[in-house]
Amino acid sequence: MAGTESPYPNGCRSAVSLTFDDGLTSQLEVAVPMLNDRDMLATFYIPPRDFILGANDWVDRLSMWKEVARQGHEIGNHSLSHTCSRGFRDTLDGPSIETMTLEDIEADMLEAECRLDEVLGPSRRTFCYPCYQAHVGDGLTRQSYVPVIAKHFIAARGRGEFANYPLTCSLTYLWSYNVEGMSGEAMIQLIERSMSLGQWCMLAIHGIEVGNLAVARKDFTEVCDFLARNRRDIWVAPVIDVAQRIIDWRASRGGVENG
Repeated sequence: MAGTESPYPNGCRSAVSLTFDDGLTSQLEVAVPMLNDRDMLATFYIPPRDFILGANDWVDRLSMWKEVARQGHEIGNHSLSHTCSRGFRDTLDGPSIETMTLEDIEADMLEAECRLDEVLGPSRRTFCYPCYQAHVGDGLTRQSYVPVIAKHFIAARGRGEFANYPLTCSLTYLWSYNVEGMSGEAMIQLIERSMSLGQWCMLAIHGIEVGNLAVARKDFTEVCDFLARNRRDIWVAPVIDVAQRIIDWRASRGGVENG
């Protein structure tokens, strides 16, 4: 298969995907312009739900991202409801993945996909597990919903303690580094280690400068500048592009599974 001698293009030694969760305002106002100024593309995972229950304002929220998608950034599926474990609160009230079924998860994800298609147009996109959690149920009923996601997406981002090896990584639960509050130097060290090992490094980012899960603007700037200086060695690309490149590369090697 032509063009797939390496998992990375143009002689690059590794790949980095900058991924952003929840469609926050600081991503639009800070991250997107900063990336565009350096000719770098990223992935933004947005749950297209209402800000106010029953207000149907999800259309306006998604519309703010149409230009971002047009610029080439990936707008990914982050589920509709962004339901996480009840362990984040001290009450049994309210939805949680412990009480959801595989059918609930699939319906929620597909409704998000319909909304993304309706406002942004049909597109190839990847999935991001809310709160990095990929299971439903509890105790004897607990089970992974990775197979549900694998039916609909070529790749999905989770969380891990290591970067991804192109040959061996699970594309439907990719490992990322949660970098909230991390210094620019620390993030660059993760990227440099990944580059030395030929890995695909994914950074999971929420807010820039604001919010309790944020990274400081100066630290994010430091990372972007580092990536721009090293673009000959590091391929900075959205998750969908790197995942497809790895799928093609694996196929060219002869029957390596893409799971």
